[in-house]
Amino acid sequence: MKKLLFQFDTDLHPSVFDTVVGYDGGADHVIGYGGLSPENIKPLVEGTIFTRAPKDKKNTAIFVGGSDMIAGQTLFTAVQSHFFPGFQVSVMLDSNGSNTTAAAAIAKLASSSVLAGKKAVVLAGTGPVGQRAAVMLAQEGAKVSLTGRQMARAEQACLNMKQRFDVDLTPIEAFDSDARAAAIADAQIVVAAGAAGVQLLSAEQWQNNPNIEIMADANATPPLGIGGTDMLDKGIERHGKIIWGAIGFGALKLALHRACIAKLFEDNKLVLDAENIFALAKEMA
Repeated sequence: MKKLLFQFDTDLHPSVFDTVVGYDGGADHVIGYGGLSPENIKPLVEGTIFTRAPKDKKNTAIFVGGSDMIAGQTLFTAVQSHFFPGFQVSVMLDSNGSNTTAAAAIAKLASSSVLAGKKAVVLAGTGPVGQRAAVMLAQEGAKVSLTGRQMARAEQACLNMKQRFDVDLTPIEAFDSDARAAAIADAQIVVAAGAAGVQLLSAEQWQNNPNIEIMADANATPPLGIGGTDMLDKGIERHGKIIWGAIGFGALKLALHRACIAKLFEDNKLVLDAENIFALAKEMA
C-alpha cells in the first residue's frame, strides 16, 4: 500500500523544500494543498481518515507547514479537532522548518555544553525558528531572552510561547547591532535566528566577549547572522567559543526532518510537534 503524505500549507503555494524532504523521508506520494485555514480544512482531513481500513491508516499522514508558525499551530490544532477514535492519522507540524531547525540547533548546543542554569539570548527571536529555539533552551534549563526590533513583537512572541509551552522568556528590544551586542553582554549562549542575509552581530561584537561559551547561527545566506563565523562551523572553537553554523547543524536538521516523516508511517496516532521532535533530535545528536 502506498504511503501518502498530505502537505497542508498555510501559504498559497506549498513549500517545495517540504515536498522534497517528504519524498526523502519515505513517502511514496506527497500531495500538497496551499492556502489552508481552519475554515476550509475539514473535507481534506475527512478524506484522509475515512478512506482506509484501521490497519492501513498508518500509510496516510499529514504534514502542516507554511511560513507563519502561529497560523500553522492553529491549523495543526484544527486538523486534530476532526479526528475521533478509530479515525485519525499521524500529523506533524513544522511551519517554516522551525521545529526541526530549532531542535537540531539546540540539540547540537546541548551536545557541546551543559545548558541548564546559563543565560541564553536568541537574537531576532520573534520568528518561527527563534521562538522554538527559545522554548527548547528554556526546557533545557537555560534562562532565556529573545530580542526583536520592536518591543511589542518581542513581548508577543514571549506570550505566545508561554501560552503554548508554559515557559518564561524575557523580551528585549534590540533595533540595531549595538543593541544586540548589549543584549548578549553577559550571556553564555547566543543563538542567531534572523532573516536570511541579515547580519545581526559583527565579529568585533562577540569575539572579545569573555562570557560567551557557545553560539549557533541559523542563517546560511551571506552575510551570515554572526560575522566572523562560517556556515560550515561544526562545533569548532573560535576565539574561545564553540560555534555551530547553519550547515554545521543543517545535516542533523535534514536527517531529523526525514526521520520524523518516516515515523509518521509507523503508526496512525502520532502527533509530532516541538517537544517530541526535540527529543528525537537529542537522541540523534
